[in-house]
Amino acid sequence: MRKKELLLLAVAGLVCLFIVSAAYAAATVEDMIPMDNEAYEAHEKGIVQFSHKKHAEEYAGEYPKLYDDKGCGACHHDDKGQPLSDLKMGDDVASCIKCHDKPGRPDRDVKKKWREEGIKGAEKDKLERQWHAEAIHQNCIGCHREFKKMTDKKTAPTSCAKCHPKTK
Repeated sequence: MRKKELLLLAVAGLVCLFIVSAAYAAATVEDMIPMDNEAYEAHEKGIVQFSHKKHAEEYAGEYPKLYDDKGCGACHHDDKGQPLSDLKMGDDVASCIKCHDKPGRPDRDVKKKWREEGIKGAEKDKLERQWHAEAIHQNCIGCHREFKKMTDKKTAPTSCAKCHPKTK
């Protein structure tokens, strides 16, 4: 009887170890996230290496006004564009391409059609954000511009070459 109890205890311990390991793995976020997406057949520029850790921990702690108490919601939002402020580090989030599902940016013909239809301002911005690259650029560059205004520092990049490494 003692052997059965020990075996059962060992199995229960292994199961607990597995559950804790799985929970820890789900709760970790890679420090560097390559902003590479399989929705694109080819990338026109080098792949941005995004430092999630610096943005989520270092910058958010150093510049809380920029994050405006939104926490993870400063970047991650719902289908109405509202911050997901209840997120915690390691929570599962959808990839941007899930909602911003048109790879790239709107081309000249699309923009011309919008001009002809008199679409501008917030309505145009909303339509542009359907395109994956446009949504990401609006989010990142918009925040970087806000940072520059708020701090008078020039360290947050707003030009292509500062984020996209040169490709051969």
